[in-house]
Amino acid sequence: MGSIPITRSNFLAAFQKAPQGAFGILTRPMNITVNEALKAYIDPLTPDEHAALESSILAEGCRDALVLWGDLLVDGHNRYGICQKHGLPFQTVQNTRFQSMEDVHLWMIDQHLGRRSVSDFQRGVLALRKRAILAKRRSQAIAAPVEPGHPPKNGDAPEANPLKSRADIAKVARLSNSQVVQIEKIQKQAAPEVVAAVKSGVISINAAAAVASLPAEEQKSAALGGKDELKQAAKRVRDGTRKTPPDNQPSGQAGNADADPRELQALQAQIDALTTENQALRAQVAHLQAQLAV
Repeated sequence: MGSIPITRSNFLAAFQKAPQGAFGILTRPMNITVNEALKAYIDPLTPDEHAALESSILAEGCRDALVLWGDLLVDGHNRYGICQKHGLPFQTVQNTRFQSMEDVHLWMIDQHLGRRSVSDFQRGVLALRKRAILAKRRSQAIAAPVEPGHPPKNGDAPEANPLKSRADIAKVARLSNSQVVQIEKIQKQAAPEVVAAVKSGVISINAAAAVASLPAEEQKSAALGGKDELKQAAKRVRDGTRKTPPDNQPSGQAGNADADPRELQALQAQIDALTTENQALRAQVAHLQAQLAV
């Protein structure tokens, strides 16, 4: 495949968005490996977004260099696919700071957290993923302290914001604390159909979190019913009522439709508090186990 010449303007354009020293020299296209799991790590573009990108590349060429780690494609999967489809030239650049796949994931997360096209839900999911990676690294550092004179294996310096609190996550994702709580609930409890609905923008984060309180079959049924049915299901949860069961279903399986909504809200608040406390205790146990293992 051909390649456009490396010019000063092309070189500088590729480095404008990158931290100083993060990238090696621009290179001509080489053998490129596409890892499907890495490609799917970030939600794909919508059909309209992909069509707009394709039109832009066809009109102006592939202006941004693809980011590689060795021969592994890290950033630019859509651009690469479009260039391959139409036989268009492109350039590549090596990120020289990656030392592990976790480094790659963190870099991808940071890149997408800063993009305006990423939805609130996607930013929340990415920030939670980042927290999980950083928490894992902290536990590994406790279990295996770095010896004097030996630099850390992952990264050049401690993370400026380790995302230890929900407020930290909300800040980096540009969300409210309550939205972060709702996204966590969706990740843990929502049926795949409900997750797909909130990703596509069919329902809001708030509505999806409410629907996630329902049994899986009710969630799926509501999602299959479309936008209006999902909204009605969310309203029933907020009002403390449940959908009337079929005549042949035992009344005991219908849920407590006559319960006082205030009592249900209080119970849910207790459950949320106990869940948070449980997570904190688990983290303390993991920390103590790591210290004992040293």
